[in-house]
Amino acid sequence: MAYVNTSRAASLSLADRFPGFLASVKAALARRAVYMQTVRELDALTDRELADLGISRLDVPALAREAAYGK
Repeated sequence: MAYVNTSRAASLSLADRFPGFLASVKAALARRAVYMQTVRELDALTDRELADLGISRLDVPALAREAAYGK
């Protein structure tokens, strides 16, 4: 004998999804702020100071990206 069970997952309305969307936008803006702050701080250093840290000026965007996004 065959048995069929049909059930539907409750779909969330737009109003239910909005807080999650808003939180993800806030998190993205916070990560972007960390990226921009890191770039500003590293760009403010002289080439000599960056060399003392073992950082090339060309590495600044990649280092800032890693600091902000963990990639």
